[in-house]
Amino acid sequence: MRRFLRFPRHRDQDDWTAFVGALQTIREGRAAWPAEIELARRWYEPHLDRIHEDACMRQADLLQLEQIAAGYPSRERFLTELTLDPPDATSDQSGVPLLDEDYLILSTIHSAKGQEWKAIFILNAVDGCIPSDLGVGTTAEIEEERRLLYVAMTRAKDNLHLVVPQRFFTHGQNAQGDRHVYASRTRFIPAALLQLFECRTWPVAANGAQVRPDARTVRVDVTARMRGMWR
Repeated sequence: MRRFLRFPRHRDQDDWTAFVGALQTIREGRAAWPAEIELARRWYEPHLDRIHEDACMRQADLLQLEQIAAGYPSRERFLTELTLDPPDATSDQSGVPLLDEDYLILSTIHSAKGQEWKAIFILNAVDGCIPSDLGVGTTAEIEEERRLLYVAMTRAKDNLHLVVPQRFFTHGQNAQGDRHVYASRTRFIPAALLQLFECRTWPVAANGAQVRPDARTVRVDVTARMRGMWR
């Protein structure tokens, strides 16, 4: 008598079938962006408890990644930005604060997407930085730079500071050339909008008439200086 053993289909086979189906859907373009990343997240979520101890935090990371991806027009643009400016770490459960934490966070505008802080300082809010010299070739590029500034400004919960330096010091120029260049406020904050800001100057400039002597009272010994140059 022959006996046939029938083995139940393993769960891994179902998972593999679902994985192949998700990849085919994404490859054939049946799931429009950003639904593609949602499809990948839905396949991956059931495996979090099996693979990671912090499954809840990993799931929150995936949801945040999906939210950030929704701000990009295409998968290619999203992957490019993620490759050029990847996050340093993923989130974790909060613990006892350390002395070297929660004081200052330096971030690029791209990395700040989807996050918020109580106070935001946007450095170098001048033309050449915002918008960048490399991002003003076309109208579309300028509008993209404008959206980046909007993203940076809307990360603030309570206080927003735009830092506009008066000048930049330069290096590598000719010895007879200028050692600095003057900066102009970003074109995205025109004079008509300044009334919406509280403008402050730091440090407070002293009155030039009080600190500078009258040029007519200054004596210069030109002869002595010329002799000193030839010694």
